[in-house]
Amino acid sequence: MQGRIIKGIGGLYYVHCREELGQEGAKLPAAEIYECRAKGIFRKENLRPLVGDEVEIDVLDEEKKLGNIISMLPRRSELVRPAVANVDQALVIFSIVSPRPNFNLLDRFLIMMAEQGVAGMICFNKTDIDEDGSGEKYRQIYESCGYSTVCVSARSGEGIGGLQKMLSGKITTVAGPSGVGKSSVINCLQSNIVMETGEISVKIQRGKHTTRHSELIALGAGTYILDTPGFSSLNLPKLERGELASCYPEFGAYEKYCRFTDCSHIGEPHCGVKEAVAEGMISRLRYDNYCLLYKELEAGLQQNRGANTKKNR
Repeated sequence: MQGRIIKGIGGLYYVHCREELGQEGAKLPAAEIYECRAKGIFRKENLRPLVGDEVEIDVLDEEKKLGNIISMLPRRSELVRPAVANVDQALVIFSIVSPRPNFNLLDRFLIMMAEQGVAGMICFNKTDIDEDGSGEKYRQIYESCGYSTVCVSARSGEGIGGLQKMLSGKITTVAGPSGVGKSSVINCLQSNIVMETGEISVKIQRGKHTTRHSELIALGAGTYILDTPGFSSLNLPKLERGELASCYPEFGAYEKYCRFTDCSHIGEPHCGVKEAVAEGMISRLRYDNYCLLYKELEAGLQQNRGANTKKNR
């Protein structure tokens, strides 16, 4: 029997059988999920099944829904962070207010996904308390950069239909900081509430971590979302400084106007990107984040050089 791993905890893998997919939006009955262990051959071959893997299982007990994973189908893709397989796209959820979005953190996530070859999408939650219309401004900024972006309210349901269309027929990894309503948005995508939602601390405006492991949730035939634990910080992937600009797709149209082919878009004269920022063609917010991240990569490079110099002495 073939299926897909939807969760892995403590050496146990929970496999959802493909031929028994529920109707769109329906909560999966427990009977469709088999608790499996991976055969020893995987350890010998240094293979580790991941959430998202398509596998073949040998059913040991049909009544108790127990089995063994006996083979893994070829992976279409594999992410390192989070460690999952066969993901088509990544959705990051931030709130418009309470708390206000940390755009440096948002850009870090998009860079991390771009470095792993996964298309990034953005969801801004809490339109129901967005009194000054900031959500629409944020949406326009990131849509102009080429990212699919949607504004929703998990409380009222506004925009959820548009989000469902973005996810249809895809396996999407979903992430976001604590307190932005990530679990509440995911609940809206299902007909039954299957996730615990956290409370927001009044003092620090951050939520409790309610997701402690990665888990695939089936929304319909061929449509899954992968919920991952919340994050409050993200380290940049190992990029060269010159590679950072390629993670900002809006720079591409203006780099041909740079005087220098290796322009960093920081201090050089006659820089097409800087001119586009000055003319409002590129978001100042995005460019300022780029400069901060470039300097962070530069500082890391200098630190590594210093450490290597000490080693060679």
